[in-house]
Amino acid sequence: MPVVVHDRAASAAPPRVELADVFARHAEAYLGTHYATSIQRKVVRAIMACRTATLGGHREWCRRCGYERYLYHSCRNRHCPKCQSLAKANWVADRQRELLPVPYFHQVFTLPHEINSLILWNEDNQRALLNLLFQAASRTLLEFGNNNLGGKVGFTMVLHTWDQQLRPHFHLHVLMASGALADGGKRWVAGGSKFLFPVRALSKVFRAKFSDGLATLMKQNSIQLPSHLRGAGGSGLPWGWLRRLRRKPWVVYSKPPFSGPRKLLDYLGRYTHRVAISNNRVVSCNDQGVCFTYRDRGDGNRLKYKRLEAVEFIQRFLTHVLPNGFSRIRHYGLLANRIKQRSLKQCRMLLGAAPVVTETEPSRTVADWMQMLLGLDISCCPKCRGPLHREPLPRVEHPRVQPSIPNCRDP
Repeated sequence: MPVVVHDRAASAAPPRVELADVFARHAEAYLGTHYATSIQRKVVRAIMACRTATLGGHREWCRRCGYERYLYHSCRNRHCPKCQSLAKANWVADRQRELLPVPYFHQVFTLPHEINSLILWNEDNQRALLNLLFQAASRTLLEFGNNNLGGKVGFTMVLHTWDQQLRPHFHLHVLMASGALADGGKRWVAGGSKFLFPVRALSKVFRAKFSDGLATLMKQNSIQLPSHLRGAGGSGLPWGWLRRLRRKPWVVYSKPPFSGPRKLLDYLGRYTHRVAISNNRVVSCNDQGVCFTYRDRGDGNRLKYKRLEAVEFIQRFLTHVLPNGFSRIRHYGLLANRIKQRSLKQCRMLLGAAPVVTETEPSRTVADWMQMLLGLDISCCPKCRGPLHREPLPRVEHPRVQPSIPNCRDP
């Protein structure tokens, strides 16, 4: 008889709880009583179907020893916690090839929480205001680069929308080279290694640019206002609310990456290609709710447990589903897609560094990464190293099997 290998752990091990299990158990009740956009519903369906017979797959077997395994297709939805490892690895590898031999800075631009309800009011608001966040932060950095360094700077921005407890927390992480290309690309102006731009000045300019853009959107009726922000009688624009936002300090962070730009790229890639919560943080799911782990930044980054009702957990997760086609990774200045290759080539020549690879390298597959990182050839039988034969499996429409899920235990 052939040996059948399943993706899940052996039955003797405790069953692992995944985000898909939470949806399989509670999503139908949630969607029956709560509003969800078509994109959010699509995300729920994709996560439940990911790596199951619903999407089809293939069977692999070894004729020499009888080994057999079933592998099912991924949904490839960018909000699925199981589908981003390959995209993250290829993204980080591509960005590392673009690094210049100069110091780098890690910057963070954060929106005040008072704006959260306005962003989350509907999908149009979300798209408009998150685009405004990118515009305000990027224009601030380009302006400081031109004024302080006399040239064009280059940086990559990554949008995060959550905190450790899945609450809304809209902010941009920025990886920025310390220096600028000046005089039409004829001179490299070096920036500092410990200090780049004054944080308080960055904060004030960023706040002014976002506030001005927000005022323009409100005047043009390009966004809808929640009832608590409307004027008397449900009409009028909340100019008093906006004035209070302008007086409030906005959080901007800027420091050199402690372990170097390559480590920062790993950090950004881990969060860019992962959703608000990974499967390994989900501890349990039952009728009492969902228990998950989080790091308490205000308490020495200690690992703690949080239990939410299933409805609240799903609602928090779906809050971070981005509008269809919205790009959460963007490149500016020297790294803008239209001029990146030419700009990096010129920068490396001025810095006396090896030229950047001009030809686009093919993205590595899962098999390539397994071979490179672990020395494993997944095309061979893991038992006898013989060749594996493959045949496709048809799609099977059936509901996801609900596993035996353990109760949540307090630490």
